[in-house]
Amino acid sequence: QVQLVEFGGGLAQAGGSLRLSCRASGLTFSNYAMGWFRQAPGKEREFVAAIGWSEDSTYYADSVKGRFTISRDNAKNTVCLQMTSLKPEGTAAYYCAAVPLHAVRVDGLRRRESYNYWGQGTQVTVSS
Repeated sequence: QVQLVEFGGGLAQAGGSLRLSCRASGLTFSNYAMGWFRQAPGKEREFVAAIGWSEDSTYYADSVKGRFTISRDNAKNTVCLQMTSLKPEGTAAYYCAAVPLHAVRVDGLRRRESYNYWGQGTQVTVSS
């Protein structure tokens, strides 16, 4: 049974930082691409960042490029999202997701329908 568990959300001030982590179990982690998405109230779930097998293959939404960094530790089955220079519009539930590397192309990493497994989400609230 595949499980993705996010943690590290919380409250931050605009301009501050938070680090989200997602621990995976029930899968061969190194065989999966990992993504982070977010969903604000009343809005659709949107792509934030994704990573392939290694940190040589990272992808970001334009809205977070230069401020967020995605990384993974295949030995610990963990993917992280370091968020800096946070903005109030970043307030949302953040979800990690997994898809087998062989089943997705690079352009597919930005689409939520590409992913097979999802975590339950962790709330990030950024105050102005």
